[in-house]
Amino acid sequence: MELAYIPSPSHGVLHLGPIPLRGYAFCIIIGVFLAVWLGNKRWIARGGRAGTVADIAVWAVPFGLVGGRLYHVITDYELYFSEGRDWVDAFKIWQGGLGIWGAIALGALGAWIGCRRRGIPLPAWADAVAPGIAFAQACGRWGNWFNQELYGKPTDVPWALHITSSTDGRVPGYYHPTFLYESLWCVGVGLLVIWADRRFKMGHGRAFALYVAAYCVGRGWIEYMRVDDAHHILGLRLNDWTAMVVFVLAVLYIVISSRLRPGREEIVEPHADEDAPAEDDATASAEDKADDKAADKADDKAADKSEGEAGTDGRSGDGDEDGTDGGSVDLGKETVTGSDTSSVNAGSASGTESEKETETETEAQPVARDEAGSAKKS
Repeated sequence: MELAYIPSPSHGVLHLGPIPLRGYAFCIIIGVFLAVWLGNKRWIARGGRAGTVADIAVWAVPFGLVGGRLYHVITDYELYFSEGRDWVDAFKIWQGGLGIWGAIALGALGAWIGCRRRGIPLPAWADAVAPGIAFAQACGRWGNWFNQELYGKPTDVPWALHITSSTDGRVPGYYHPTFLYESLWCVGVGLLVIWADRRFKMGHGRAFALYVAAYCVGRGWIEYMRVDDAHHILGLRLNDWTAMVVFVLAVLYIVISSRLRPGREEIVEPHADEDAPAEDDATASAEDKADDKAADKADDKAADKSEGEAGTDGRSGDGDEDGTDGGSVDLGKETVTGSDTSSVNAGSASGTESEKETETETEAQPVARDEAGSAKKS
């Protein structure tokens, strides 16, 4: 008897009246919301608009679900199209069976359509949602726990998964909980991408490529532990080969992209700054008004100060140097001050010249008389 293990739920669906609540679908929905929420925060931090991630997810998620289901049905076609099987079961997605490789491939196609409609680059959007996708996978793997599927080899470790169902060829017993291993691995991948993106400012799709490469490493060793039926090539499961090929492609993309387009995109969504909230606009307007008011007050004070200095200069400024400006001139009984001094000086100069001319005429008259008298005597 095992003293410690992870129990499996007896049912993968709960009924809320006539409405079935399936654990597998519930885990996927939680993962989608988590990916969109985190992707939106990262997109805004990169300079994008709020809601853009959700708008594009409307395209990416349905394409991803279809792609994931197609990959599963194609690679495990005998479960639906072999003798004794019902092909209608291929559409029953709630019973489990989504291939992550197909989900990423067709999901990227849907995201490309959404990005093209919004006029934004797909690589930048993919970088924003990359860690959220990893966390979404971590949630989605718990759907396998509800369905008692995709477990590993038999084991007696304390965290072994207790399988109780015997349908579809299952053998009750204790197995490695590969769903849990992959869930924890995906959490680590998401944290790795967040750290690397902050540390190295990854752009142009390299953060997404890092997520893909890191996920493939974990998927490789986890896939090797699984015991469910799968196609084998040269002794390895098909998903192991897929993980190796995708890992190489992701690493090559990171290397080549870093050389061709280093750094990160400066603008991820054109005109994103035009969608500032109304509250921010009102706050900015109020601040502008306050700044204008303060500037007006400063200008008024400066003008008052200038006028005061001008008055002071008129009273005692330059008059000390030339003896005329700002001083006073005493002309008999009248006193002339300020700017009238110049006219007084001009009048004084004119009077002096008149006096000189009178004196000259007075001196000339006796001489003329003497010369006249001399003429008469002779």
